[in-house]
Amino acid sequence: MQCGLNLYSVRSLFKDRESLLEVCLKAKEIGYRYLQFSGMKLNAADLASITKATGLPFVLTHVPMDDILNRTEELVEEHRTFGCTNIGLGMMPIDILKDEEKFYENAKALNAAGERMARAGAKLFYHFHQFEFSKHRGKRMIDYLIDSCPYINFTADTYWIQYGGGDIVDYMLKMAGRMDCIHLKDYRIIFENNKYVPQYAPIGEGNLNFEKIIKTAAECGVKYFLVEQDDAVNYPDPLGQVKISADEIARWQQRL
Repeated sequence: MQCGLNLYSVRSLFKDRESLLEVCLKAKEIGYRYLQFSGMKLNAADLASITKATGLPFVLTHVPMDDILNRTEELVEEHRTFGCTNIGLGMMPIDILKDEEKFYENAKALNAAGERMARAGAKLFYHFHQFEFSKHRGKRMIDYLIDSCPYINFTADTYWIQYGGGDIVDYMLKMAGRMDCIHLKDYRIIFENNKYVPQYAPIGEGNLNFEKIIKTAAECGVKYFLVEQDDAVNYPDPLGQVKISADEIARWQQRL
């Protein structure tokens, strides 16, 4: 199993093409074999040149929701420039998620955009958090998206399913066939500010059963296993943080 890195994990390390190229080269040295672009404004020509320079493809992006809804076909063509057909939304804004009518209206609009992308040879991926495990009309928002929006694919996130109170394996099975991409990050409990709280963790340093998760993900059709550690940038060495996950995955490969 090869793994990739969501560059959002190390977003503090780049601000332009040159610094992004440097980060991508270091990610390759660490052991990552593909990338997700997130954390900076998308420039298709820059990403194409970085892929050429590093040999690392960009397999998924996160782009603004307004572009997905209103520049759909143009967005597909931009992605085609750097060889990517998976277009991602990081999440719907909170003001939409918390408003029942806005949520359903925008879910339908995203599904329509996903249909337009599908006709153009691309896929729309929705990356959810714990918010989508809240309910409108007695149903979890994530379940509505799965059940009623067939043109929305999903970037499943191991940490956020756990945080939202869902069963990780169960939700992967629900998304089977629409889950080419997955975010891998561990979930640990720490004592902070006089209480126990959950925290992001490199793979292998938390409580999630990744042997079971990876097996199920592969059975569900996952093609791209992307490490994401949202708070890696809060450590003195963000790349060192994501290297811990890459090294753990390399150990899995030896056992498989």
